[in-house]
Amino acid sequence: MTVTPRAGAVVLALGATLGAGILVGSAPAAAVAGPWFLPAVALAALTALCCAYSTADQHRAYPDAAGGYAYIHNQLGPWPARIGASAHLVGRAGLAAAVAGAFGAYAFPSDRVVAGLGLLVVTAAVGRHLAGYVAWAAVLVVVAVLVVVVLVCFSVPPASPPDPVGPARFDGIMGGAALMFAAFTGFERVTAPARGDRVFPARVLKVSIPVLVGAVLVVLLAVGAAVLHQLGPARLALSPAPLRDALVAADGRALVPVVTVGAVVASVSVLVFVLGGARRTLVGLVESGDLPNVRARWPLEVVSVALAASAFLWLPTSTAFAVGACGTAFYYGFTNASARVLLQEDRTWPMRTACLGLGLSVLLAMSAPADALITTVAGVVVGTGLLGLARIRQRVG
Repeated sequence: MTVTPRAGAVVLALGATLGAGILVGSAPAAAVAGPWFLPAVALAALTALCCAYSTADQHRAYPDAAGGYAYIHNQLGPWPARIGASAHLVGRAGLAAAVAGAFGAYAFPSDRVVAGLGLLVVTAAVGRHLAGYVAWAAVLVVVAVLVVVVLVCFSVPPASPPDPVGPARFDGIMGGAALMFAAFTGFERVTAPARGDRVFPARVLKVSIPVLVGAVLVVLLAVGAAVLHQLGPARLALSPAPLRDALVAADGRALVPVVTVGAVVASVSVLVFVLGGARRTLVGLVESGDLPNVRARWPLEVVSVALAASAFLWLPTSTAFAVGACGTAFYYGFTNASARVLLQEDRTWPMRTACLGLGLSVLLAMSAPADALITTVAGVVVGTGLLGLARIRQRVG
C-alpha cells in the first residue's frame, strides 16, 4: 500500500496528539466548563489551527533552528525567547506528568506513582529510538480502542439521568478550551520537525494541517460526548480515568483491559513527543548560550525527566494537565507573536492567522484554572530568572 505524504503527516501528528487530552483531559475540562466543554473543544481546535500555521511558517523561515525558542529568539529577541522557553518547559513538564499519571491510573492504579516514574525513565531512555516506528501502530491501536469506547457508551442508556444543562458561561467555555487546547499540540511533530525528522513541504501541510486538526476535533467530540453521556459532567469531573469509568458505567467492565492497552500505547507514543519537545528547547538554550553546556556531564534527557518527575510527584494529574495546557498556551502566544513579524516572502498563510492565534492563546492561558495559572506563572518567572542569571554569569566569567 502506498502512503501519500499528506496521510503520512497526519498519522505522524496523530501519534503525538492522542494522549493526555483523550485519557484525562475531559475530566478537568468538565470541571471547568461543565456540559459546555464540547463547544470549548471547538474553540481549542481553532486556536490550534492558527498555532499550527504559525509554527509551519517559522520552520520554513528557519529550518535549522531548534524549535519555538529559536524562532522567538530570532524574531523578538533574547528576553521574550527566555520567557517563551520557560513557558514551554513548564508546559512540557506538566503534560509529561499528566501522561505519566494517566498511565498509572489506567494500567497500574494501585502503584500509580511507581508506574508513572518508570514510564518517564524508560521513555526518556529509549523513546527517541522508537519514535519512527510506533506512530502508525499507535494511531491504529488508539483509534480502535476509542471507537469501542464510543460505541459501548452510546449503546447503553446511562444509569442515572443526565445532569441538567445550565446556561453557557463564557469563562467556563474559555477555561475548558484552555485545557483541551493541549490535546491538539502534537501538530508540531510535522509543522516544526526536529533535526533529522522528515520535513513536509508547504503544499503538503496546506492539506494535512486542517485534516489533522479536524480529525482530532472529531475524535475529541465523539469521545467527550460518549463519556458525558454515561457519566454526566459532575461524575466526569471527578474521574481519574474517564474512559475506563465510562465503560464500567455502560456495563462494559469486560472491555476494561482493552482500554488499558490503548492507554499504555497512547501514553508511550505521546510521551516520546512531549519529552522530545522539552529536549529540543533545552538544545536551543544551550546553543544560544542561555543555558550552560551540560551535555558533557549528563544528557539533556535527564533535565527533561527531572522536570516532568517533579511535576508528577508534586501535582495531581488533573492539575498537572492544567499546568501543561496553561504553559503551552503562553508559549504559543510568544510563538504567534514572533510569526506576526515574519517577512511576507516567508509566509504561506496570512499574518492575520498569527494575530488570531496570538489573541486566542493569551485568552486561553489567562482562562486556565486559578491554581494552574498561578503555578505556571511562578514556574515561568523562576525559569526566566534562572536563564537570565545563567547568561549574566557566563558573560562575567
